[in-house]
Amino acid sequence: MDIVVIPFDTADAAGKVAAERAYEIQAVSRAAEQPDMPPSSRQRFFGALKHPWPGDEERHALAYLDGVPVGHLALTLPQVENRDNAQVTLTVHPEHRRRGVGRALYEYAVRSLRELGRKRMISETASMDPAAGRIAPGDAFATAMGAHPALADVRRRLDLTTLDEPELDRLLTAGLTHAEGYSIVRWHGRIPDEYAEDVAYLDSRLIEDAPIGDLTWEAAKPDVGRLRAMEAALDARGLRWYNCGARHDATGRLVAWTALGLTEDCDWHAFQQITLVEPRHRGHRLGIIVKIENLRYARTHEPALRVIDTYNAAVNEYMISINERLGFRAVAGLNSWQATI
Repeated sequence: MDIVVIPFDTADAAGKVAAERAYEIQAVSRAAEQPDMPPSSRQRFFGALKHPWPGDEERHALAYLDGVPVGHLALTLPQVENRDNAQVTLTVHPEHRRRGVGRALYEYAVRSLRELGRKRMISETASMDPAAGRIAPGDAFATAMGAHPALADVRRRLDLTTLDEPELDRLLTAGLTHAEGYSIVRWHGRIPDEYAEDVAYLDSRLIEDAPIGDLTWEAAKPDVGRLRAMEAALDARGLRWYNCGARHDATGRLVAWTALGLTEDCDWHAFQQITLVEPRHRGHRLGIIVKIENLRYARTHEPALRVIDTYNAAVNEYMISINERLGFRAVAGLNSWQATI
């Protein structure tokens, strides 16, 4: 068997063809590994190729087995913080695994990252059943390559067709009795200018507040400019967002924020994204209040929505307890791996 790894750039015609093959590999792999998830979004994939996240540079390569493209490698290179790190996404077509393609892509990644002066590579692997006790193929591969498990996440799912609305009413009413002096604000899409600075600050706290296990990862700095660039990248990916926050009436500052994200090509599925409360304003149940308010806000605009997924670090007991009170239940695992190169 002849395995060749060739980089590609979508700026030229050959690169556009290679990108099509990369998308096909990603789509087939996602369907095989996460069959309960929506099909791989074409707009999200190609939007990401054209518009990397602000502060990141991306490089891509295809692996060819006897002339047939069967593997895709994406290297994400942070350019502001975390300049010693690289995020690696390595995908091999399910019908062509266990033939050395994954190893060839991994070795290509290591060589490339060493040339670029990077010291660490970080990657994620998904598994369908976190309680089954079986080793997922991605985990086995990461272990074989010498990576170390750095953080375990669990994907939980909320089935809106069985949502307990009376329980949500009870939780919201109970929460609001602790939230005197705060007002709920909502928006769809672009963050209003009056809240942009506060949202940038809250977003920057994610690494500080959420468990990151043994990952070596530096928190991003609050920056409204980067926030606006992030919104442009989200638009390019066909993502639409519903947001809810809690404003502290005495200061006018947004002190809690949560977001739900959907892709343009899938109206039945959403991800519960970030939920953060500024430390000085904790203890007022703002987290659960904004989650419930945002869920109902999104549903008024998305009548076809029936499933919401979210990821939490397995050790993040506080956020897990909130999500499970809302009705989220564990359905899958996600492991983050780190390797020194």
